Amino acid sequence: MKIQPLILRKDQERRLLAGHCWTYSNEVDTQATPLKSLEPGQPVEILSSHQRWIGHGYVNPHSLISARIVSRDPNHPLSPALWLQRIHDALTLRERLYPHPYYRLVFGESDGLPGLIVDRYGDLLCVQITTAGMERARGEILAALEQVVRPKAIVLRNDTSVRTLEGLEQKVEVVLGSPEDTVTLIEHEQEFVISPLSGQKTGWFFDQSENRARLARYGVGKRVLDVCSYIGAWGVRAAALGAEQVTCVDSSESALQRVAENAERNGLADRVARIQGDAFEVLRELRDQGQRFDTVLLDPPAFIKRRKDEKDGTQAYQRLNRLGIEMLEPGGLLVTSSCSFHMGRDTFLRTVQQAGRRAGRSLQLLEAGQQGPDHPVHPAIQETAYLKTLFLRALPAF
Repeated sequence: MKIQPLILRKDQERRLLAGHCWTYSNEVDTQATPLKSLEPGQPVEILSSHQRWIGHGYVNPHSLISARIVSRDPNHPLSPALWLQRIHDALTLRERLYPHPYYRLVFGESDGLPGLIVDRYGDLLCVQITTAGMERARGEILAALEQVVRPKAIVLRNDTSVRTLEGLEQKVEVVLGSPEDTVTLIEHEQEFVISPLSGQKTGWFFDQSENRARLARYGVGKRVLDVCSYIGAWGVRAAALGAEQVTCVDSSESALQRVAENAERNGLADRVARIQGDAFEVLRELRDQGQRFDTVLLDPPAFIKRRKDEKDGTQAYQRLNRLGIEMLEPGGLLVTSSCSFHMGRDTFLRTVQQAGRRAGRSLQLLEAGQQGPDHPVHPAIQETAYLKTLFLRALPAF
C-alpha cells in the first residue's frame, strides 16, 4: 500500500532535519498536500518542497501539530516491527537504570514514540495515548507491549484533556487482566500504595524520583512542610530521612487519606500530619500562626499550561515561593519545582530569587535538578525538558 506524501512549504524542513519531530499545520504546502483530504492518524511520508525525504510519520489535519515523525529510515515505516524495536530499546534503558520495575517505560518523543506514555508498576502497565496516530496503531502498540514486557495487566489511562486537541474521547479502560485500583510500588526503599485507575496522571509522579533521592544529601531537619503533597512521596521520604514532624498539605481529601496509609505502611504515622485546603490559603494561615520549618517542599501542578498563562502563572509561582520562604528557619532548605514547560529554568530561578527578596531573605542555589532518566530529554525537542527542581538555602538578607 502506497503511503501518502506530506509536502512542506519552502524552507520548513530545517527544524525537522535538526532532529525535531513535529510539523505544524502552517508549515505544510496545502496546495500540494490538501490536509483536509487526510484522515486523523493516517501514516505519511514527510517531504521537503524539493522532494527531499525527511521521515515516516502520521498526520492529524485537525490539530495544530499536523504531523509527527516516527522513523527517519526510509526502510522502516510505521509497523508492528517498529513498535517492537522501540519498546524493546526503551525497556533496555530502564532495566539498566532501576533495580525495581517501577518507572516510566515510554516517554513519548524521547523514546521515538510520539503520542505514547507508559508507566510501569511491576506487572501492571498504565498506558496513555495522546495522539490520533498512536490511537490508530493502538492494537499493534498493545500487542508489542505484551510481547516485550509480558505484563499481567494493562490499563489505558486515556482520560487526559490533551486527547481533546486530537479529537479523541477521554476514558479509562482495562485491556488486559483484572487489576485492582490499589498497587504497591517501591521508591528509595519506601513502599507506597497508589491508585493506577483513578489517581492523578497514572497514579504516581516518577519524574521527581531522582530529586526525592537528593534530599538525603542535604538533611531535612526536624520540621518539614510538604505543599501539594499528593499521596506523600516527598513527605514520607522526609520522615524516613529523620524528620520528626512532617506536615503534608493538599486540596484532595482522598490524596491525604493515602498519605496517612503510606506513612503507616512505612512505620512513620506518628511523624506525618495532614492539612486539607488550598495551598496558598493554608500557607498564609501557617505563616500568620508563626509556624517555622527546617525544610519546605513545593511541588505544585503546572501554573503555566499555555503561553498565554505565562504572566499569571509566573505571579503564582512567585507568591507560592514567597510564602514558603517566609516560613523557613534561617539556613533552612527550600526544594521548589515547576513542571511548566513554558517557564524556562532561568526564568524559574529568577522568579524564586525575586520571591526570596520579597520575603527578606537571601538564597543560595545548591543544586538544580530535572526529571529522572526514565524521562530522557530529546536534545532537539526542548519541550521534553519540562521539569525544574531547585534546592536552595534561605538565609537572612545580605
